[in-house]
Amino acid sequence: MTNFEIAKAWLKAFNEHNLENLLALYDENAEHFSPKLKMRRPETHGLITGKEAMQEWWRDAFERLSSLSYKELTITANDDRVFMEYLRIVDGESNYMVAEVLEIAKGKIIKSRVYHG
Repeated sequence: MTNFEIAKAWLKAFNEHNLENLLALYDENAEHFSPKLKMRRPETHGLITGKEAMQEWWRDAFERLSSLSYKELTITANDDRVFMEYLRIVDGESNYMVAEVLEIAKGKIIKSRVYHG
């Protein structure tokens, strides 16, 4: 899979709330940083490591926010990184812009970092 295809697969898995497919895109020891993570779990300082921690984080998000989805706006990919912009949509909340950078090595996401607008 190209890095662009990894980003498209990431968005598809996220929007389907398919944890298995989402986590399959990540390296076992990948790191994920998110401002939402920092707010909801301050002890993490916004950073979690490993698929188990990511599975716990996203499972909680999908359970709490059953309507959570991302509308793709742009994807820019090169040999080792993808930059995505998407609109975060949750029923009953204001939509807002999100940017996310995926660092990819050997076909797996090794780092993901979320930026909120």
